Amino acid sequence: MTSTVYVAKNVYGGDGLGRLGDGRVVFVPGAFAGENVRAEIVEERRNYVKARLVEIVEPSAARTGEGAPPIPGMVYANLEYSAEADAKEGQLREFLDRARLAPGSFGRMSGFGPSLAYRNKAVYHFDKGRDGRWLVGYRREPEHKIVDVESDPLVRPEINASLPEVRRAVNALLTQGPQVVRRDTERKGRVTLRWSAKSGVKWWVGDAPEGLVIRETTCGRAFDVPAGGFYQVNPAAADSLVSAAVAEYAAGAAGSPDILDLYCGVGVFGLCCRLSGAADGARLVGVESGRQAVDFARANAAAHGVKADFIASRVDGALRRLRVGPETTVIVDPPRGGLEPQVAAWLERSRAGRIVYVS
Repeated sequence: MTSTVYVAKNVYGGDGLGRLGDGRVVFVPGAFAGENVRAEIVEERRNYVKARLVEIVEPSAARTGEGAPPIPGMVYANLEYSAEADAKEGQLREFLDRARLAPGSFGRMSGFGPSLAYRNKAVYHFDKGRDGRWLVGYRREPEHKIVDVESDPLVRPEINASLPEVRRAVNALLTQGPQVVRRDTERKGRVTLRWSAKSGVKWWVGDAPEGLVIRETTCGRAFDVPAGGFYQVNPAAADSLVSAAVAEYAAGAAGSPDILDLYCGVGVFGLCCRLSGAADGARLVGVESGRQAVDFARANAAAHGVKADFIASRVDGALRRLRVGPETTVIVDPPRGGLEPQVAAWLERSRAGRIVYVS
């Protein structure tokens, strides 16, 4: 069954949202706000339906192309960047409205670099296609089938240049040599490529090899990171984000020079603030649950000649050990789930001079 649908907006994840003639909400991947489209219903739920885009009857003025995105996940690939930013700002405002928060106006940071060829890390899965050939690429939602990726428009040119060789090597591991190796490779199910200016391209199947270190650069400073550890995948965005946090710290460093860096990872935010020169001799304490990340944070501090105290603990388990007063700037950069309730309540009760929240 096909219907003509007016797309009112794009929701989180990129689907166009409209309503059918009977009032039911319909989600149409590939359709953009302001468009009239023909869509075929493919799934019906109690409160909504999902549909497949069949035809663009009246395109948005911001549409730049038709057809499926070049790779899964590039849901805004056929939309002007300004319209994509508008859609994402609208989604964020809806989240905040539901939480009964009124943020006022949003600023848009610049300096994130290109919208393509920026990722310094990619994880590709592999599986057999219908013809028995091994496919290496991204999973397409919702069926989780592998879309073969010979060239990736999102990754750094250095990764793309290495991709053919890596694909051949993975295929050899899956099809040649001892059966135990082939089965082990198939079980691991993924290959990771990671690039940095100082380390070049590194790649591995399954989990990252122990002892492999990537040297990243942020705001002109080098940081060692375990190959399997987290680091921003967009170097230009990382520079902008860390620079913004450093600027906020510097603005209040005269009154709140000491730094408490919660969820500190390998120490980038706290160390960059400490190295900014905004407050010589300031105290730096970092808290991170990953013991390996804490080891690297300590090594990074030593490499930069910074005296710091890094604690290996869940943040909500370390609160009693932490001393915060008006002289303290607290930096929080939690994982996707956000602050634990105990941490949010503790910060609310604290007498911290400033809180810089990176989300």
